[in-house]
Amino acid sequence: MNRWSLQRRTTALLLGTVLTAVSLSACGGGGSEEGSGSSAITEEEIQAALDKPTTLTVWSWSGSLPDVAKAFEKKYPKIRVKVENVGTGAEQYAKLQNAIKAGKGAPDLATVEYNAIPQYALTGALVDLKKFGFDSLEDRFDPAVWANVNVDGGLFELPLNAGPMALFYNKKTFDKFDIEVPTTWDEYIKAARKIQKADPDYYIGADTGNAGLTESLIWAADGRPFKVDGERISIDLQDAGSKKYAEMYQQLLDDKLLSSVGDWSPEWFEGLASGRIATLSSGAWMAGILKGSVAKASGDWRVAPMPSYDGESTTSINGGGSLAMPDQGDNQLVAAAFLRYVSAEEGADITQASGSFPARAKVLESEKFLDAKDEYFGGQRVNRVFAESLRNVATGWQYLPYDVYAVSIFNDNAGKAYTGDSTILKGLKSWEQALVRYGEEQGFTINQPNQ
Repeated sequence: MNRWSLQRRTTALLLGTVLTAVSLSACGGGGSEEGSGSSAITEEEIQAALDKPTTLTVWSWSGSLPDVAKAFEKKYPKIRVKVENVGTGAEQYAKLQNAIKAGKGAPDLATVEYNAIPQYALTGALVDLKKFGFDSLEDRFDPAVWANVNVDGGLFELPLNAGPMALFYNKKTFDKFDIEVPTTWDEYIKAARKIQKADPDYYIGADTGNAGLTESLIWAADGRPFKVDGERISIDLQDAGSKKYAEMYQQLLDDKLLSSVGDWSPEWFEGLASGRIATLSSGAWMAGILKGSVAKASGDWRVAPMPSYDGESTTSINGGGSLAMPDQGDNQLVAAAFLRYVSAEEGADITQASGSFPARAKVLESEKFLDAKDEYFGGQRVNRVFAESLRNVATGWQYLPYDVYAVSIFNDNAGKAYTGDSTILKGLKSWEQALVRYGEEQGFTINQPNQ
């Protein structure tokens, strides 16, 4: 069954979802005067549209996008690009939900996190960019990130940034307690115990329940809990990879080796600044967070490959997103030109200069980029670590077509594991059952292989 046959079912799903997220995400729906049919748009048509006075509206809270818009306007003087920060997280989602429901009010372009693309693409609310021939740009991007923007045969974004997983660690703290950089999760757990034994005010990390991190760690463990084939979905959060992750992570919780400080809280940032929270397992975008919000710890932090489960260098992705085109927009030709400019042309250079880790293949292969020293990380060539991680991303991962909803209910189901009142494996099972119920309510056919 193709994506368009799911439109009515998943539109109801989208409108009923309580949307909460910490990363770039957005959606849109409806119709436009240029339509969303499959007829190919020529480059001549796009260039002709750029010669007509047009104002684009883009919803985003990206700090670099206003500068990209100014550069685009300079190149195309008849175009104006209004970048509107309509709120972050739930605020922006609520506004976009309302636009979908009303059939009007959506922007020409909006930011959408990679994990959220299926949730919006399957409603028919996003334009398939193959309409503009943008599938011909595939070789310009890293294969792992390109896979994230393709859903059920359609192309819904051109990648802008990438979030390959890595281990951020505080070298000052590691040196203080004579800790070697762990290469496996077993070594990581040993390091966590050594830190706690030396000083109970220090922790290897902090976690009170993070669905995105959980998915990334399961992915890296070769877990494939979600399989989507049109309206048929398989959910198995007890598969071999999920169990491998749960067994490892449970040791950290059982021995109280993780701080109970909530992430993104003032206490969390202070813990990172002081080194009392010694590591972060996160996507490459965390480098920018540390520089911007933990500036006083400059020189203390380093980046290493993410620990492995079995000595293999298999990794995963955490976060990242780009611009998607709501079907409701009225200026699709100009929007297509701007979207391409942002991800595949000069605009991508501006975004990269702001600290975003790139998805473009030519940059990832550039010796200048790979050899750049980052003073925040003690002069380390951190891009090499991130690029190597991206090359080792395991293939075959799929997100649910309601992953944003899944993330929003994670702590309701798995949260007790972080307080010692349950286990990770039981929490994953509870999460699975909730996701099955929700999917069935939306009309999906759900299979649970472990039942």
